[in-house]
Amino acid sequence: MAQLRTTLGPKNADELGMILPHEHIFVDLRTWDKPGYGEAEAADVIALMAPEIKKIQALGVTALVECSPMGVGRRADLDKAVSEATGLPVVVPTGVYREPWILPWMHEASEDKLYEWMLGELEGEIENSGVQAGWIKLSAGDDGITDTEAKILRAAARAGAKTNAIIGSHTIRGRVVRDQLDIIEAAGYTPERFIWIHTQAEPDFDLHLEMAKRGAWIEYDNIGSDHNNDDWYLDHIQRVLDAGFGEQLMLSHDRGWYDPAAQPGAIPMPYTVLSERLIPKMREHGMDVEQLTHKNPFRAFAR
Repeated sequence: MAQLRTTLGPKNADELGMILPHEHIFVDLRTWDKPGYGEAEAADVIALMAPEIKKIQALGVTALVECSPMGVGRRADLDKAVSEATGLPVVVPTGVYREPWILPWMHEASEDKLYEWMLGELEGEIENSGVQAGWIKLSAGDDGITDTEAKILRAAARAGAKTNAIIGSHTIRGRVVRDQLDIIEAAGYTPERFIWIHTQAEPDFDLHLEMAKRGAWIEYDNIGSDHNNDDWYLDHIQRVLDAGFGEQLMLSHDRGWYDPAAQPGAIPMPYTVLSERLIPKMREHGMDVEQLTHKNPFRAFAR
């Protein structure tokens, strides 16, 4: 049976409703060598983020996908603390962000070592946190994939093939996604287990469809935060639906979060815009909201 691996244990589809597939509870966008990188007290993170979680629970959100991998301050223990304080299951990734956030040991490591590290977190737990990784989060630069990013992606494809874990990548340019899918296929995995995160940042809609035709998931996120307004999202969602790829589309905010570099006094960006503002308009347009916000995220992240 396909299940989400979460901070509160495995979850079946009949236990869940709406799922936000791209959010952040904790992020540190400084590089690993900065003083205080990734450091915070659980009580402080809970105090800031639990109220935001409770807001979306009241709106019917039943799970959230944490998209902070290694390199940008992943803290599975803090995700778990917020999850337990609120009762909201959180799906936490293995994997690592792009240059220059890649850790030194990863540059030096072999593909086999990287594969074993990811596999260990997908089948066991993340850093003695008691949290099993539910998926693989990576990234690639706008100008193309570096040698280390390609090595990490090959290792991820192997770990994904072993566990059926989906790979999601922060990739802005569609031509770079094309290269990523080629690498994944050459490594023995499938585009059907790949999410193009931030698809909305690519202005060429033909590239959105090209990757969907290859089987990849496309994700329109940053809802409420970027230059694209609600009409842009409604138009592009409808175009994806009209092209027959509604079962490969996900929607989210890319919001939050507790940032240790900004404490004290950080103001989190709420995860409520999709529920409060965009979904009512989607329903007015006759869109299948449950498919896009319930079924699709579960199918993507379950294994």
